Amino acid sequence: MSRRIGFRAGDTLVVASHNPHKIAEIEALLAPRGLRVRSAATLGLDEPEETGETFDENARLKATAAARVSGLPALADDSGLLVDALGGAPGVQSARWAGPAGDFAAAMRAIEERLAAAGAATAAQRRARFVAVLCLARPDGEADLYRGEVAGRLVWPPRGTNGFGYDPIFAPDGHARTFAEMTPAEKGALSHRARAFAAFAEAVLGQP
Repeated sequence: MSRRIGFRAGDTLVVASHNPHKIAEIEALLAPRGLRVRSAATLGLDEPEETGETFDENARLKATAAARVSGLPALADDSGLLVDALGGAPGVQSARWAGPAGDFAAAMRAIEERLAAAGAATAAQRRARFVAVLCLARPDGEADLYRGEVAGRLVWPPRGTNGFGYDPIFAPDGHARTFAEMTPAEKGALSHRARAFAAFAEAVLGQP
């Protein structure tokens, strides 16, 4: 069961990530609650190898490592895209499909090629969902998990220049635009990360 950690305005929370896009999204979610954010990168913390087989395992691994080394509460995110027609791939391997250089254009092409090979042409055949798991870890080793999901369909070719990762090919249910065609505020109201954060905020901060 989640425990209120007793955050107060001005308290510092480490975001256990070196990804500037993720850090910016999480910082935007935390800022209205008066919390200061320090990233693992700015603190000089190493990135642990993501050896987990699930989003839960990887989020916990990153958060507990950052909390242990920094001596501060740490929040980590692990997220990815699951495509129904590809048996849930790329899933927990979503970032690795982009390779060491983070080439998500190539990763999106790889997904499209596999969908074409599978004959997935209609919207119903191109169902997908984004999943995000947040882990809040404390220096004493305690940790809690919060999950968010958003369902949608994949489009081709990619559309939009906002967002990051697979956002240009993902259109959430009920919307014609992709995440990359939305403003940060519009995406923030719908995204898997925002939904995971809402669960975290309610459980830990006592706020919706």
